[in-house]
Amino acid sequence: MVLSQRGRVGRKPTGGIYKQACRKRRFEMGREPTHTGIAVKDKIKVIHTKGENLKVRVVSAHVINLLDPKTKKYQKVEVKTVAENPANRHFIRRNIITKGAIVTTELGKARVTSRPGQDGTVNAVLV
Repeated sequence: MVLSQRGRVGRKPTGGIYKQACRKRRFEMGREPTHTGIAVKDKIKVIHTKGENLKVRVVSAHVINLLDPKTKKYQKVEVKTVAENPANRHFIRRNIITKGAIVTTELGKARVTSRPGQDGTVNAVLV
């Protein structure tokens, strides 16, 4: 089944069902969200989007690019766990990384600044 991003939601005020104006189109297709997790090995998925473009999704990661604001230098650091996640409180228990999540690393806590499901990398800033 295709996830569609278009269509009329709900029913008429009388309780009847709206008649379908046209069928689903491929360019209206949606996809399941990529819940980027923490694993021993990095896993990346490439998705073909409209206009022959590519979208790289991080399915699982164990290393992130960490920026130290004092020295202004990036380091590759291993991720231990997810400490906070404003997107969903249940993502903490499942160790799912999204933008804005606070992760615990070897150098301390860091806030994720990239979108792992869109960008193909996990970048973070030391907090």
